[in-house]
Amino acid sequence: MTNVGQRLATIRGGGSASHHNARTIAALTTNPGCARRAVLDCAGVDKQRLAAYIDYLARFGQSQFAITRGNAFEAQVKANGCAQLLQLLRERLNLEIPEVSYDDLESVAGRESQDVRYARSRALLTRAAAQAEGAGTLFDHPLLRLEVAGQHAYLEPDLIAFQHDGQFHVVEIKSFAVIDGQGHPGKVAAAATQAAVYVLAMRELLGEAGYDPQVVSHDVVLVCPRDFSNQPMAVRVDVRKQLAVLRRQLSRMTRIDVLLANLPATLSFDLAPDERGVPTRSPASLIAALEAVEARYSPECLASCELAYFCRHEARGCTAALGKSARDEMGGIERVETALAIARNQLAAAEEQQVAAGLLRAAARLRAELMSGVAG
Repeated sequence: MTNVGQRLATIRGGGSASHHNARTIAALTTNPGCARRAVLDCAGVDKQRLAAYIDYLARFGQSQFAITRGNAFEAQVKANGCAQLLQLLRERLNLEIPEVSYDDLESVAGRESQDVRYARSRALLTRAAAQAEGAGTLFDHPLLRLEVAGQHAYLEPDLIAFQHDGQFHVVEIKSFAVIDGQGHPGKVAAAATQAAVYVLAMRELLGEAGYDPQVVSHDVVLVCPRDFSNQPMAVRVDVRKQLAVLRRQLSRMTRIDVLLANLPATLSFDLAPDERGVPTRSPASLIAALEAVEARYSPECLASCELAYFCRHEARGCTAALGKSARDEMGGIERVETALAIARNQLAAAEEQQVAAGLLRAAARLRAELMSGVAG
């Protein structure tokens, strides 16, 4: 084990490392500047258990109803060898697909080993990339993997990898509705980022086999219910922006030694469970350990990070708690009370705060004029 590996093991403590999946990897792009999340994820710390123990359990996730609806819609689209999906690809995306073959890679003769499943996925996808005779067209549940902080994270997607004329497209099936041609912006963005994880993983798989990674298209196919029905519709989504952000964050995690150099050598998030598995370490000591690692909280974290409620509590009174745009426009004004004092001309702004001070005072004047008009 390398020195970095030993250090990460110390930070994690005695428990086994938490494994990444596409959702957790996609979540890394939500707030790439957060050192706290980078350190915890690189070390494989169970953030959900940690948050629960210090009494800041995150309250997010899909409802059982949403999960059931999603499974039913996916089964519908994939039924009969993906008959509905093929119709969409032919009619909505104008793809000529005269003949198809369908391979479900979820299991290999009853053997559930990830190595065996990955080997089979790799063999079939590279054979299709070579356009060998009889190569497949639709690949369901391909097992992929991606390197995260020096470790291979296996990804078990419910997606379809679709190969047409020598190029692959990732097909992501989601159960949120597209109403009047518009999907919920947050849900579409999340689906695009998750699909980008799969695109990058497929590119690495085929790149290792000697193929041009660009054989996997940056245009993914998003399949969702149309309006208020279960009738599926398909749209192309360009994920080049998400790919760039994802690469930057994964690259940052490979340089975890830079972040570790600024942290206490004794830093650890070990819950120190007894023989019954009950944590013996005090919540206060774990909170102190969290406070030793710089966070970069924003409200968007509430939808993607298990420690978001703790970080929000910690950021109370900071301009960062108002959102990324407010934090960026404040230009070095980190506290809300400082911003209010500058806006009211009760405090002189520092030289590097002059631009933000001008915006704050203009906003204060406009608010005063508006309130005087309402009062009148």
